Amino acid sequence: MTKKRYQGETNDKERSMQRLMEAVGCVIKEKGYSGLGPTNIAKAAGLNKRLIYFYFGTVDNLIEQYVRSKDYFAGASNGANQLLEQNKASGTCKLLESLLINQLEHFYNNEEMQKIILWQISQKSQIMYEVAETREQLGAHFFELADKELDRAKVDLRAVAGLLVGGIYYMVLHAKSNDSLFCQIDVNTKEGIERIKSAISTILADTYRCAGLSNN
Repeated sequence: MTKKRYQGETNDKERSMQRLMEAVGCVIKEKGYSGLGPTNIAKAAGLNKRLIYFYFGTVDNLIEQYVRSKDYFAGASNGANQLLEQNKASGTCKLLESLLINQLEHFYNNEEMQKIILWQISQKSQIMYEVAETREQLGAHFFELADKELDRAKVDLRAVAGLLVGGIYYMVLHAKSNDSLFCQIDVNTKEGIERIKSAISTILADTYRCAGLSNN
């Protein structure tokens, strides 16, 4: 006879919290960030909105926890910090290349994250500010490693990385929103994505070569 799993208070709490988190994503996709009120979230979750305050304290706390779970750099589950630790010994060029290519794939395949980035760049928000600060903290860790390798007088890796990250966001959002070419590249195809990945690798290799690090 199969032993039934205990379905007590702890399990009910975990399930309800997960449903509320998932509901935030549903509301973002259906109504956009302007629809992220307690009533819409609770309705999408099929739960009483009082549970939002009981489990998360505030609606903003719920939304922030959701955003962090989806953000490539800010989310604890995306492994960015682990990637930093595992690959820093092989040189920061390959490390940054891996981070950016993984970010491209993650962002392209995550509709909710695309909505979140649109929210971040179109409306001032304390939630988005704090998530952006988390990304910057990770970036500071990476650049600290890179500064030990690079001659900052020869290359500005921060500017290069900023252009690449911004380019990834814009090209994906443009392709997803308009389904059109960008610089004659169809980002909505496997070939297009591979061309962007190749360009990322080439730009980083040339940047490090300018700093005299041709073997990274």
